Amino acid sequence: MKALFSPLRLRGMEISNRITVSPMCQYSATDGSASDWHLMHLGKFAVSGVGMLVIEATHVEARGRITPGCLGLYSDANEAALARIVTFCKEHGFARIGMQLSHSGRKGSARLPWEERGAPLTAKDGTWPTVGVSGFPFAEGWPAPTPLDTAGLETVKTAHVDAARRADRIGIDVIELHAAHGYLLHEFLSPLSNRRNDDYGGSLQNRIRYVLETFEAVRAVWPDDKPMGTRISATDWIDGGWTLDEAVVLCRELRALGCDYITVSSGGLSPAQKVPIGEGHQVELAARIRRDADIPVIAVGMIYR
Repeated sequence: MKALFSPLRLRGMEISNRITVSPMCQYSATDGSASDWHLMHLGKFAVSGVGMLVIEATHVEARGRITPGCLGLYSDANEAALARIVTFCKEHGFARIGMQLSHSGRKGSARLPWEERGAPLTAKDGTWPTVGVSGFPFAEGWPAPTPLDTAGLETVKTAHVDAARRADRIGIDVIELHAAHGYLLHEFLSPLSNRRNDDYGGSLQNRIRYVLETFEAVRAVWPDDKPMGTRISATDWIDGGWTLDEAVVLCRELRALGCDYITVSSGGLSPAQKVPIGEGHQVELAARIRRDADIPVIAVGMIYR
């Protein structure tokens, strides 16, 4: 317990303690722009005494949002709205401010989670076309995404880079690449969702390629003294899916590219998952990543003590 309240240095950033508020989607943005709700939500955590506060999944493209209410950082309006929130948090609190960069992939264009349990939007509700790794939908009743071709892969990568530049301009201290929970980057990792027959599909090295390329491109524009992490699902919890052993390989590769930490989550790729939910059910996954990939980790999910 003593270590929990000890400081931690990552590159040029020191965190006063190791308690971190993980990203929590609020579904309260307008066209991707933060609102007064975000000022209240993030502001209260910024002054709470935690060492780091990570802003919710912040989408790098409008089409990459999960829902119409999701936060984005793909326009000048998004940037200005979020800058106000970050400035407030830094003026009144001492928590380091992180941000999770994300793209929903085939899980986008969905209703708010309390509306029909987040079912896909319809034309009447303002649906938009989604993109994915392969042309297979997330689940029955979901639309098939358009597979990303070479130009599409470059567009999404560039969107991550542009969002990182915006994040730096508004004073974000650390960014976290979202490669978990069945969203776009996780789709590349799992053989259940990645059925490509090009350089990004098939073997493990091919399936992790796009995540590594995207991380490397963002790391290249992110200031060297600022840390950068990655959130992963360490397992799909489905036979034949992404495994913990494969996650260790990915994390070693990320560390070699300058990744400073891994947030270890799990699941989210398919409704067929069988997650053994319980107190600290992902802690052992994080311990394995820390030990075998030799990289700092953040453990999340039902941790009560």
